[in-house]
Formats: sequence, structure tokens, C-alpha cells
Amino acid sequence: MTHILIVEDEPRLRADLVDFLHLSGLKASGVATARELREELCGGWRPAVVVLDVGLPDGNGFELATEIRRDHPCGIIMLTALGDSDDRIRGFDSGADIYLVKDSTLREIEAAIRSLLRRTGDLSTMTGNDDQWTLDSTGWLLIAPSQETLRLTAAEFTFIKVLCSRSGEVCHREELVDILARPRSTFDNRHLDAVVSRLRRKIEARTNLPAPIKVVYGVGYMFTASIIERTSPTPSTG
Repeated sequence: MTHILIVEDEPRLRADLVDFLHLSGLKASGVATARELREELCGGWRPAVVVLDVGLPDGNGFELATEIRRDHPCGIIMLTALGDSDDRIRGFDSGADIYLVKDSTLREIEAAIRSLLRRTGDLSTMTGNDDQWTLDSTGWLLIAPSQETLRLTAAEFTFIKVLCSRSGEVCHREELVDILARPRSTFDNRHLDAVVSRLRRKIEARTNLPAPIKVVYGVGYMFTASIIERTSPTPSTG
């Protein structure tokens, strides 16, 4: 799977970035120093993108970007508190593909990573067909990578359809409750949790795969695998 390496000496920011990327369906890990970065890059695997802090305690980020660009064919996103034009130009001259300031939101950083993955062609690797789920909106079917097929109830289909439309982002409980409540007068968080619990059991019993539905406690749910929505063709009557 495509891997993102976070090089950031601030423990909280590093942990927040790694956790957020995991929740967004990306594989990520973090290191705190230039030495650890070099050890990772010499360890026999290639990250698709390095998110690089300029101000590391044992290395200059601009020099490290030049080093990475010279020896490793990966994308580079510079993350720094230095935001003036001269610093941005220096960052790009050093080999950075994208230059972000540290007050960028986690969502902005994730979007920059996905944009870079699309440019380098690694996004298709991240969402390879071997792990592809399919939502058939005509037959209300969920099709697993193994081609096992589950017929969904109206509530289950609506729930999966919303998650599918968010492309790996967290769907908030309040929004899900509001959408699922529309056909009926009483639907609350307890009903939502019951729908999700039944659906997860159904998926795992039918496919023998872990249900790719993750609960983000206090926030909502997300679909953690690659999923596409399709409409079955109408059979010909001619």
C-alpha cells in the first residue's frame, strides 16, 4: 500500500497527522529527526510522499529535501512556519513539490498529499482494485473484493451511499441521523448505531472480511476501504 512518511519533531502535530491520515484511509508513519528519516529511507522501502518539517533539531529541511530528491523518487511536501516568498522559492528550489505553512489544517495537508499522489500516479496504487468494494445503486447491493454480494436494506444502502460519497472522510453522526431520519419521524443516534452494528455483522458473516466501517468516537463513521458506486445496466427488452 502507498505509504506517507511524516518527518516532524513536534510530537503532537506528528501524531495528529499520522492519526488523521489513517482515518482518511492512508497508510502513514512518523519520525522526529533527520537521522530517523535517513534510516527509514535506507531501510529498503520507498514512501510515496515525505511530509518534511524544515526546522528539525538535527538537520536543515531545505538540505534534506535536496538529498531526498537526489536519491529517492518520492513526492516531497514541505511543512514549515517560514511562509514568506523567499522561503517558498528556496523550498521549491530544494526539490519540494508542495510548500505548506504549519497553520494549514490537517484536511488541507491530506488534500495536498492526495493531489501529489494523483500527479505521481501513486493514488491508483493506494486504491488498487484488489481491495475494491462496489456499491450497486440499482440493486442496493454491496459487493466485496472477493465478489461476495450483500443485499442491503434501505437504511443500510443510504448509510453506505453517504460514506461512499465522502471518499474516506469522516461522516458526522448528526448528518447521518438527519439523512436516515427523512423517511420516518423517529430516528436517533441509537437507531444509527443499531443499523451500523447489524450491517457490520452482515458484512463479516457473508464475506469473512473485517467490515471496513470505522467508528470515530464522538464524531461519526467512515468507510476505510476503496469503494466505487455503480449503476447496473437495464436489461434489454428488444
